[in-house]
Amino acid sequence: MKILSLCCLFFILFSDSLYAQQEKKDTVYVGIYITSIHDIDFKQKEFTTTFWLWLKYKNPALDFVNNLEVPNAKSVDKAFSTIDSSNGRIFLQMKLQCVMKDSWKIGNFPFDEQKLRISIENSQFDASSMVFVPDTLGDHYDKRFTLRGWNIDSCIVSSGSKIYQTAFGNEDAVKQQSEYSAFRVRLSITRDAGGLFWKMFLGMYLAFLISYICFYIHSDSMDSRFGLSVGSLFAVIGNKYIIDSSLPESSSFTLVDLLHGLTLFAILVVIAANAYSLKLITQDKLKESRKFDNVTAWIVLIVYILVNVWFIWRASTGALQL
Repeated sequence: MKILSLCCLFFILFSDSLYAQQEKKDTVYVGIYITSIHDIDFKQKEFTTTFWLWLKYKNPALDFVNNLEVPNAKSVDKAFSTIDSSNGRIFLQMKLQCVMKDSWKIGNFPFDEQKLRISIENSQFDASSMVFVPDTLGDHYDKRFTLRGWNIDSCIVSSGSKIYQTAFGNEDAVKQQSEYSAFRVRLSITRDAGGLFWKMFLGMYLAFLISYICFYIHSDSMDSRFGLSVGSLFAVIGNKYIIDSSLPESSSFTLVDLLHGLTLFAILVVIAANAYSLKLITQDKLKESRKFDNVTAWIVLIVYILVNVWFIWRASTGALQL
Protein backbone atom coordinates (compact mmCIF):
# COMPACT_ATOMS: atom_id res chain seq x y z
CA MET A 1 0.00 0.00 0.00
CA LYS A 2 2.84 2.38 0.83
CA ILE A 3 4.43 1.71 -2.56
CA LEU A 4 1.11 2.34 -4.30
CA SER A 5 0.61 5.57 -2.36
CA LEU A 6 4.09 6.77 -3.26
CA CYS A 7 3.48 6.01 -6.92
CA CYS A 8 0.21 7.93 -6.87
CA LEU A 9 1.88 10.87 -5.16
CA PHE A 10 4.70 10.87 -7.71
CA PHE A 11 2.20 10.77 -10.58
CA ILE A 12 0.23 13.68 -9.13
CA LEU A 13 3.36 15.77 -8.63
CA PHE A 14 4.61 14.96 -12.13
CA SER A 15 1.23 15.82 -13.66
CA ASP A 16 1.07 19.11 -11.79
CA SER A 17 4.60 19.97 -12.92
CA LEU A 18 3.82 19.12 -16.55
CA TYR A 19 0.56 21.08 -16.41
CA ALA A 20 2.39 24.06 -14.92
CA GLN A 21 4.93 23.95 -17.77
CA GLN A 22 2.15 23.88 -20.33
CA GLU A 23 0.40 26.76 -18.62
CA LYS A 24 3.49 28.91 -19.08
CA LYS A 25 3.04 28.67 -22.85
CA ASP A 26 0.62 31.05 -24.54
CA THR A 27 -1.95 29.12 -26.55
CA VAL A 28 -3.07 30.74 -29.78
CA TYR A 29 -6.08 29.29 -31.60
CA VAL A 30 -5.74 29.79 -35.35
CA GLY A 31 -8.31 29.40 -38.11
CA ILE A 32 -8.15 29.94 -41.86
CA TYR A 33 -10.64 30.30 -44.70
CA ILE A 34 -9.19 30.32 -48.22
CA THR A 35 -11.24 32.37 -50.68
CA SER A 36 -9.10 32.08 -53.78
CA ILE A 37 -6.17 30.21 -55.32
CA HIS A 38 -5.00 31.41 -58.71
CA ASP A 39 -2.00 32.15 -60.93
CA ILE A 40 -0.45 28.70 -60.52
CA ASP A 41 2.89 29.14 -62.29
CA PHE A 42 4.91 25.97 -62.88
CA LYS A 43 7.86 27.74 -64.43
CA GLN A 44 8.31 30.18 -61.53
CA LYS A 45 7.32 27.55 -58.93
CA GLU A 46 4.67 29.72 -57.30
CA PHE A 47 0.97 30.27 -56.79
CA THR A 48 -1.15 33.10 -55.38
CA THR A 49 -3.73 32.67 -52.64
CA THR A 50 -6.11 34.95 -50.74
CA PHE A 51 -7.44 33.91 -47.35
CA TRP A 52 -8.95 35.05 -44.06
CA LEU A 53 -6.92 34.34 -40.93
CA TRP A 54 -8.12 34.67 -37.35
CA LEU A 55 -6.26 34.22 -34.06
CA LYS A 56 -7.61 34.00 -30.51
CA TYR A 57 -5.30 34.43 -27.50
CA LYS A 58 -5.06 36.11 -24.08
CA ASN A 59 -1.56 37.57 -23.88
CA PRO A 60 -1.61 41.19 -25.18
CA ALA A 61 2.16 41.03 -25.71
CA LEU A 62 1.60 38.84 -28.76
CA ASP A 63 1.72 41.27 -31.65
CA PHE A 64 0.59 39.28 -34.66
CA VAL A 65 -0.15 42.35 -36.72
CA ASN A 66 3.57 43.15 -36.95
CA ASN A 67 5.14 39.77 -36.17
CA LEU A 68 3.08 37.36 -38.24
CA GLU A 69 5.36 35.44 -40.60
CA VAL A 70 4.58 33.29 -43.64
CA PRO A 71 7.94 31.50 -44.17
CA ASN A 72 7.22 29.96 -47.57
CA ALA A 73 5.80 33.15 -49.13
CA LYS A 74 7.54 35.31 -51.69
CA SER A 75 5.34 38.27 -50.78
CA VAL A 76 2.60 38.97 -48.22
CA ASP A 77 0.02 41.75 -48.56
CA LYS A 78 -2.29 42.48 -45.62
CA ALA A 79 -5.54 43.93 -46.89
CA PHE A 80 -6.76 44.92 -43.42
CA SER A 81 -7.06 43.61 -39.87
CA THR A 82 -9.48 44.02 -36.94
CA ILE A 83 -8.85 43.44 -33.23
CA ASP A 84 -11.44 42.75 -30.52
CA SER A 85 -10.03 42.68 -26.97
CA SER A 86 -13.29 42.33 -25.02
CA ASN A 87 -14.05 39.54 -22.51
CA GLY A 88 -10.42 39.25 -21.49
CA ARG A 89 -9.43 37.67 -24.78
CA ILE A 90 -7.98 39.09 -27.99
CA PHE A 91 -9.60 38.19 -31.27
CA LEU A 92 -7.57 39.21 -34.35
CA GLN A 93 -8.92 38.81 -37.86
CA MET A 94 -7.04 39.75 -41.03
CA LYS A 95 -7.18 39.18 -44.76
CA LEU A 96 -3.97 38.24 -46.56
CA GLN A 97 -2.88 37.78 -50.15
CA CYS A 98 0.32 35.78 -50.54
CA VAL A 99 2.46 34.69 -53.44
CA MET A 100 3.63 31.28 -52.23
CA LYS A 101 6.67 29.39 -53.44
CA ASP A 102 6.41 25.66 -53.92
CA SER A 103 8.26 22.76 -55.50
CA TRP A 104 6.10 21.01 -58.05
CA LYS A 105 6.15 17.29 -58.74
CA ILE A 106 6.06 16.97 -62.52
CA GLY A 107 6.96 13.29 -62.93
CA ASN A 108 3.38 12.42 -63.92
CA PHE A 109 2.57 15.72 -65.67
CA PRO A 110 -0.11 16.35 -66.91
CA PHE A 111 -1.67 13.67 -64.68
CA ASP A 112 -0.03 15.21 -61.63
CA GLU A 113 -1.22 15.68 -58.06
CA GLN A 114 0.15 18.67 -56.19
CA LYS A 115 0.27 19.72 -52.53
CA LEU A 116 -0.22 23.43 -51.87
CA ARG A 117 1.21 24.43 -48.49
CA ILE A 118 0.72 27.50 -46.32
CA SER A 119 2.63 27.91 -43.05
CA ILE A 120 2.12 30.56 -40.34
CA GLU A 121 4.65 31.41 -37.61
CA ASN A 122 5.29 34.14 -35.05
CA SER A 123 8.75 35.70 -35.18
CA GLN A 124 8.38 37.22 -31.71
CA PHE A 125 8.10 34.10 -29.50
CA ASP A 126 9.52 30.60 -29.97
CA ALA A 127 7.86 27.28 -29.17
CA SER A 128 8.87 27.43 -25.49
CA SER A 129 6.67 30.51 -25.05
CA MET A 130 3.82 30.07 -27.51
CA VAL A 131 2.03 27.26 -29.34
CA PHE A 132 -0.54 27.24 -32.12
CA VAL A 133 -3.73 25.19 -31.88
CA PRO A 134 -5.75 24.83 -35.12
CA ASP A 135 -9.40 25.85 -35.22
CA THR A 136 -10.98 22.94 -37.06
CA LEU A 137 -14.61 24.08 -36.98
CA GLY A 138 -16.29 24.61 -40.35
CA ASP A 139 -14.76 24.54 -43.83
CA HIS A 140 -11.29 25.83 -44.51
CA TYR A 141 -11.84 26.98 -48.09
CA ASP A 142 -14.65 28.35 -50.19
CA LYS A 143 -16.01 25.38 -52.11
CA ARG A 144 -17.81 27.68 -54.54
CA PHE A 145 -14.65 29.04 -56.11
CA THR A 146 -13.27 26.98 -58.95
CA LEU A 147 -9.59 26.35 -59.50
CA ARG A 148 -9.64 26.17 -63.29
CA GLY A 149 -8.20 22.93 -64.56
CA TRP A 150 -7.86 21.45 -61.07
CA ASN A 151 -9.93 19.58 -58.49
CA ILE A 152 -9.47 20.23 -54.76
CA ASP A 153 -9.44 16.84 -53.04
CA SER A 154 -8.74 17.81 -49.43
CA CYS A 155 -7.68 20.63 -47.13
CA ILE A 156 -5.89 19.66 -43.91
CA VAL A 157 -4.95 22.07 -41.11
CA SER A 158 -2.51 21.11 -38.38
CA SER A 159 0.04 22.54 -35.96
CA GLY A 160 3.63 21.54 -35.36
CA SER A 161 7.06 22.99 -34.87
CA LYS A 162 9.72 24.33 -37.21
CA ILE A 163 13.36 23.86 -36.18
CA TYR A 164 15.99 26.30 -37.41
CA GLN A 165 19.60 25.18 -37.09
CA THR A 166 20.71 28.46 -35.52
CA ALA A 167 20.26 30.30 -32.23
CA PHE A 168 19.86 33.63 -34.06
CA GLY A 169 22.79 35.15 -32.13
CA ASN A 170 21.69 33.99 -28.66
CA GLU A 171 24.99 33.21 -26.90
CA ASP A 172 23.21 31.74 -23.85
CA ALA A 173 21.43 29.07 -25.88
CA VAL A 174 22.26 25.48 -24.91
CA LYS A 175 21.91 24.31 -28.52
CA GLN A 176 22.58 26.32 -31.62
CA GLN A 177 19.06 25.80 -32.87
CA SER A 178 15.65 27.43 -32.45
CA GLU A 179 12.18 25.92 -32.46
CA TYR A 180 9.07 27.86 -33.40
CA SER A 181 5.46 26.77 -33.34
CA ALA A 182 3.86 26.61 -36.79
CA PHE A 183 0.31 26.47 -38.11
CA ARG A 184 0.15 24.56 -41.39
CA VAL A 185 -2.38 24.18 -44.18
CA ARG A 186 -2.08 21.57 -46.93
CA LEU A 187 -4.37 21.37 -49.95
CA SER A 188 -4.29 18.35 -52.26
CA ILE A 189 -5.24 19.16 -55.85
CA THR A 190 -5.44 16.96 -58.93
CA ARG A 191 -5.49 18.13 -62.53
CA ASP A 192 -8.23 17.64 -65.11
CA ALA A 193 -5.74 16.24 -67.60
CA GLY A 194 -7.82 14.87 -70.46
CA GLY A 195 -8.05 17.94 -72.67
CA LEU A 196 -4.62 19.26 -71.69
CA PHE A 197 -2.96 15.94 -72.60
CA TRP A 198 -4.26 15.98 -76.16
CA LYS A 199 -3.55 19.68 -76.50
CA MET A 200 0.11 19.07 -75.66
CA PHE A 201 0.79 15.73 -77.37
CA LEU A 202 -1.46 15.84 -80.44
CA GLY A 203 1.33 17.37 -82.53
CA MET A 204 3.74 14.66 -81.40
CA TYR A 205 1.35 11.85 -82.35
CA LEU A 206 0.61 13.43 -85.72
CA ALA A 207 4.36 13.63 -86.38
CA PHE A 208 4.68 9.92 -85.61
CA LEU A 209 1.76 9.06 -87.91
CA ILE A 210 3.31 11.08 -90.75
CA SER A 211 6.51 9.11 -90.27
CA TYR A 212 4.54 5.85 -90.04
CA ILE A 213 2.83 6.51 -93.39
CA CYS A 214 6.26 6.04 -95.00
CA PHE A 215 5.75 2.26 -94.82
CA TYR A 216 2.88 2.58 -97.31
CA ILE A 217 4.65 4.83 -99.82
CA HIS A 218 5.82 2.96 -102.93
CA SER A 219 9.46 1.96 -102.97
CA ASP A 220 10.04 4.15 -106.03
CA SER A 221 9.67 7.22 -103.76
CA MET A 222 12.36 6.48 -101.23
CA ASP A 223 13.36 10.13 -101.09
CA SER A 224 9.84 11.01 -99.90
CA ARG A 225 10.07 8.34 -97.21
CA PHE A 226 13.27 9.72 -95.75
CA GLY A 227 12.10 13.32 -96.11
CA LEU A 228 8.88 12.71 -94.16
CA SER A 229 10.67 10.74 -91.45
CA VAL A 230 13.35 13.38 -90.88
CA GLY A 231 10.72 16.14 -90.88
CA SER A 232 8.71 14.23 -88.27
CA LEU A 233 11.84 13.87 -86.16
CA PHE A 234 12.31 17.64 -85.98
CA ALA A 235 8.57 18.16 -85.34
CA VAL A 236 8.72 15.94 -82.23
CA ILE A 237 11.83 17.73 -80.95
CA GLY A 238 10.10 21.11 -81.44
CA ASN A 239 7.01 19.88 -79.60
CA LYS A 240 9.14 18.78 -76.66
CA TYR A 241 10.90 22.15 -76.43
CA ILE A 242 7.54 23.94 -76.38
CA ILE A 243 6.24 21.78 -73.50
CA ASP A 244 9.52 22.02 -71.56
CA SER A 245 9.40 25.82 -71.76
CA SER A 246 6.33 25.84 -69.48
CA LEU A 247 7.71 23.37 -66.92
CA PRO A 248 10.38 23.73 -64.22
CA GLU A 249 13.69 21.98 -64.75
CA SER A 250 13.84 18.38 -63.58
CA SER A 251 16.83 16.06 -63.26
CA SER A 252 14.66 12.92 -63.51
CA PHE A 253 12.69 11.51 -66.42
CA THR A 254 9.06 12.60 -66.55
CA LEU A 255 6.10 11.34 -68.54
CA VAL A 256 6.78 14.13 -71.06
CA ASP A 257 10.36 12.89 -71.51
CA LEU A 258 9.27 9.26 -71.81
CA LEU A 259 6.60 9.86 -74.45
CA HIS A 260 8.82 12.10 -76.55
CA GLY A 261 11.77 9.73 -76.17
CA LEU A 262 9.58 6.79 -77.20
CA THR A 263 8.32 8.70 -80.26
CA LEU A 264 11.82 9.73 -81.30
CA PHE A 265 12.98 6.11 -80.98
CA ALA A 266 9.98 4.90 -83.01
CA ILE A 267 10.76 7.39 -85.80
CA LEU A 268 14.39 6.30 -85.70
CA VAL A 269 13.23 2.70 -86.19
CA VAL A 270 11.13 3.84 -89.17
CA ILE A 271 14.18 5.53 -90.72
CA ALA A 272 16.31 2.43 -90.12
CA ALA A 273 13.59 0.22 -91.64
CA ASN A 274 13.46 2.47 -94.71
CA ALA A 275 17.22 2.21 -95.07
CA TYR A 276 17.06 -1.61 -94.92
CA SER A 277 14.15 -1.66 -97.35
CA LEU A 278 16.20 0.49 -99.75
CA LYS A 279 19.06 -2.01 -99.46
CA LEU A 280 16.70 -4.84 -100.44
CA ILE A 281 15.47 -2.84 -103.44
CA THR A 282 19.03 -2.22 -104.66
CA GLN A 283 19.46 -6.02 -104.56
CA ASP A 284 16.33 -6.46 -106.74
CA LYS A 285 14.40 -8.07 -103.86
CA LEU A 286 11.17 -6.15 -104.32
CA LYS A 287 8.89 -8.78 -102.81
CA GLU A 288 11.12 -9.15 -99.75
CA SER A 289 11.20 -5.37 -99.37
CA ARG A 290 7.40 -5.10 -99.49
CA LYS A 291 6.96 -7.94 -97.02
CA PHE A 292 9.50 -6.39 -94.69
CA ASP A 293 7.65 -3.04 -94.82
CA ASN A 294 4.29 -4.65 -93.96
CA VAL A 295 5.61 -6.72 -91.05
CA THR A 296 7.70 -3.87 -89.61
CA ALA A 297 4.76 -1.44 -89.91
CA TRP A 298 2.52 -3.65 -87.75
CA ILE A 299 5.24 -4.33 -85.19
CA VAL A 300 6.15 -0.64 -84.80
CA LEU A 301 2.50 0.45 -84.52
CA ILE A 302 1.48 -2.21 -81.97
CA VAL A 303 4.55 -1.76 -79.78
CA TYR A 304 4.25 2.04 -79.92
CA ILE A 305 0.58 2.00 -78.89
CA LEU A 306 1.08 -0.54 -76.09
CA VAL A 307 4.04 1.27 -74.55
CA ASN A 308 2.19 4.60 -74.76
CA VAL A 309 -0.86 3.14 -73.04
CA TRP A 310 1.36 1.62 -70.34
CA PHE A 311 3.16 4.88 -69.56
CA ILE A 312 -0.04 6.95 -69.59
CA TRP A 313 -1.91 4.48 -67.38
CA ARG A 314 0.95 4.41 -64.88
CA ALA A 315 1.09 8.21 -64.78
CA SER A 316 -2.70 8.59 -64.40
CA THR A 317 -2.63 6.30 -61.34
CA GLY A 318 0.37 8.12 -59.87
CA ALA A 319 2.50 4.96 -60.06
CA LEU A 320 5.03 6.19 -62.63
CA GLN A 321 8.33 6.39 -60.73
CA LEU A 322 11.78 6.51 -62.27
